[in-house]
Amino acid sequence: MFFGRSLSYAELKAQAERMAGWLQAQGVRKGERVALYLQNCPQYVVAFYAVMRLGAVVVPVNPMNRVEEFGHYITDPDTRLVVCSAEGAAVVQQANAALPAAQQLKAILVTRYADVLPEVIAPELAPSPALEAWLRADPPLPEGPTPVTRWVDALAAGLAPAGPPPGQSDDLALLPYTSGTTGLPKGCMHTHRTLMPNAVGGGLWSHGGAETVSLGVVPMFHITGMMYGVLGSVMCGSTVVVMPRWDRELAGRFISHHQVTHWTCIPTMIIDLFASPNYKSFDLTSLKYLSGGGAAMPQAVAERLRDEFGLTFAEGYGLTETAAPSHANPPERAKLQCLGMPIFGVDSRVVDPETLQEMPVGEVGEIVSHGPMVFQGYWKHPEATRAAFVTIEGKAFFRTGDLGRMDEEGYFFITDRLKRMINASGYKVWPSEVELLLYRHPAVAEACVISARDAYRGETVKAVVVLRPDAVGKTTEQDIVAWAHEHMAAYKAPRIVQFADALPKSGSGR
Repeated sequence: MFFGRSLSYAELKAQAERMAGWLQAQGVRKGERVALYLQNCPQYVVAFYAVMRLGAVVVPVNPMNRVEEFGHYITDPDTRLVVCSAEGAAVVQQANAALPAAQQLKAILVTRYADVLPEVIAPELAPSPALEAWLRADPPLPEGPTPVTRWVDALAAGLAPAGPPPGQSDDLALLPYTSGTTGLPKGCMHTHRTLMPNAVGGGLWSHGGAETVSLGVVPMFHITGMMYGVLGSVMCGSTVVVMPRWDRELAGRFISHHQVTHWTCIPTMIIDLFASPNYKSFDLTSLKYLSGGGAAMPQAVAERLRDEFGLTFAEGYGLTETAAPSHANPPERAKLQCLGMPIFGVDSRVVDPETLQEMPVGEVGEIVSHGPMVFQGYWKHPEATRAAFVTIEGKAFFRTGDLGRMDEEGYFFITDRLKRMINASGYKVWPSEVELLLYRHPAVAEACVISARDAYRGETVKAVVVLRPDAVGKTTEQDIVAWAHEHMAAYKAPRIVQFADALPKSGSGR
């Protein structure tokens, strides 16, 4: 459901088949990578299943990424084709044009969000004028070295894929990228087999089914949004009310109008919804299951949810490497500010990070997990893959890099991170990646990115910058902030910049 326009499962299948036929005509074959660079929309789901129909691999890319960031998602996974929004087409073509001819894309497919909007949106579902203008925008197709085709034209071609679906359980299906403590983002290799447990288990755990109506607002490029908005919903045959981006007023009206029963979100969305002057007028009585993760739910907000609406926020825990949840709170007995317990088939333990010996109940160590949804490793990074796993009692356990403890009932709690990650409203920001981008600024000699406390986002991004001598007195902190917003995704861009004469270094110069 998209602003009142529905897409049935029969229509989804028919469109995915036609899109698969078009992709195949562009030369997409089994195992090849196709990037999806879109906000949440029905086209995302159609494109995903079109790629799956060919046995190819989806590379989900954050639509907030800019030109300097996007090139990596062409070159590293050897992407053959990109499906993008009209607003993102220029970014794709510009990043593509900067690459050697041998690495450039074979085709770019561009869709407008308006392609699937009703001509007139009902008043109770209407977005703000600014949001509707964005949805209906029609920027010109960018010129460049790779041909560009419109979505509606690809569907209208009426092509059908040749042969039966070639995918097998252990074939690569999804390559979502996650950043690390060093270097550029790395692809997490997920097969059909590693995606299936959570696609099936999510509905079972949340008491969902064909009658479920969920709010699909967590970004589909993110592993959580992918699992609950693209995969799990199709597995259950449920209804998804799709939101292209967060808007608290629209979310409140969508929940009320569509009688949403299940909502997976991040806590900042709940906080923002409560901050609306209209929240008392929203009918939230249809909600049966409210869950999420990515950031801790404040105790006061969780208690307010329970007191005012009788809802318990069931937090979960997972990573891109675990195809979303490896732990979750049972909805009938959730604990607040808790990761939950290991879900179907998962063996998680708390171990000493150095000795790997299991810690006693209640004591802090690194959380390690073994389960059917754990990824196969990092794309083109065998050393990082080896470092990510340890063998305990003959089983391979993934090292989460998170410190936590387990209570006497088997519930897990996070206490800290081994890795230098910043968690801004559920978005994971890796300082090394932001630092590498800041070094491109002509005034920056050195940069160190750290986290800073933020009342709304939980954590935010702060950059300590050493200016080049000729830039001192000519470049302001706000200049760096503004430049960062132009050259990197908004959630990565430093909100705070502090100038320093020098950065402290170790004896080795690090």
